[in-house]
Amino acid sequence: MLFLATLGFAVNFWAWALLSPLGPRFKDILALDSFQQSLLVAVPVVVGSVGRIPVGALTDRFGGRVMFPLVSAATVVPVLYLGLSGHSSLWGLLVGGFFLGIGGTSFAVGVPFTNAWFPPERRGLAIGLFGVGMGGTAVSALTTVRLVDAHGMANPFLITAAVLLAYAVLSFALLRDAPGRTVPAEPLLRRLAATARLGVTWEASALYAVTFGGYVAFSVYLPTYLRTGYGLTQADAANRMAGFVLLAVAMRPVGGWLSDRVGPVRVLAGSLAVVVAGAAVQSATPPLMPVGTIAFLAMAAALGAGSGATFALVALLSPGNMVGSVTGVVGAAGGLGGFVPPLVMGGIYGASGSYAVGLLLLALVAASALAFTLTRVRRAMAGTRSAAAAGAG
Repeated sequence: MLFLATLGFAVNFWAWALLSPLGPRFKDILALDSFQQSLLVAVPVVVGSVGRIPVGALTDRFGGRVMFPLVSAATVVPVLYLGLSGHSSLWGLLVGGFFLGIGGTSFAVGVPFTNAWFPPERRGLAIGLFGVGMGGTAVSALTTVRLVDAHGMANPFLITAAVLLAYAVLSFALLRDAPGRTVPAEPLLRRLAATARLGVTWEASALYAVTFGGYVAFSVYLPTYLRTGYGLTQADAANRMAGFVLLAVAMRPVGGWLSDRVGPVRVLAGSLAVVVAGAAVQSATPPLMPVGTIAFLAMAAALGAGSGATFALVALLSPGNMVGSVTGVVGAAGGLGGFVPPLVMGGIYGASGSYAVGLLLLALVAASALAFTLTRVRRAMAGTRSAAAAGAG
């Protein structure tokens, strides 16, 4: 079940990230300015993020057995539209990108589905392994531009649509929800209101907006940054972005595994400290080899580990029948955290011709999240341990 969920996450994220590698090409073909290019790649991110809130709550109610095939099949439609006609204009791309965001909601299906299959002491690693599915964005980065160059604009979209449809059929046939899964009886709006009253919802949301939000922001904007800031070719920039993504993906289960052993607070604190240092170094636009590459890879590893640790925190602090609802809100915060930076970076570069201010802002936000982790989140974890000890007594 973990493998099938991870596969579905990867396939849907592959679709979700189709527009990002082609951003520079659409900029040239359609004569887009920096803000329009940023908006183009950011629209699927924000829709996929906000959509996680209702999709997570629906997963609590209906289970991943229903929701994974449904989300995958629904994503086929915008993928086909973009490949066949939507890529010919900015408005067509924005409309297609809006509905392409459906693929991004698959995260809020997979976390509660996976969480229900594992005991608490193994959930950090399990959810971290599920998070490897975000490597679907690397598949897009490595294949989309090549497929367009070799076979035309429609080709990667048609291939992705076929894979999505095949997964929808496979998941409908094979997925099963965990035995004994707790099904909430309350109406959707009441459950969402109860989710909003949980402290873990907002604590994890703030952290995920920085960790996963930073990952998403780099995965969609890094090709543009490398082309503009360092003069790389489109293919070279896409390959380097894929390397960033793959390292972040590999570190996500490591972050979950470490959280099971030393606690999510320590993992989050270490990860955020690395992001602060990496962003500060990169704000000076050092030579790409070796300093810039080291800074970006360090941030990739830290953001991946921090994302895994955040959901280890969710698994520990969330009530069992509300994991999907909490995941939806936290996942939305992470996606929205990735929506804002590309727009800010594009706007800052358009106004000043430099990315330095944007990277310094990232360092400042990561430093604030580090302070939040060492104070509020640490107290929340201590309170949970005290309550568990009292219950055992």
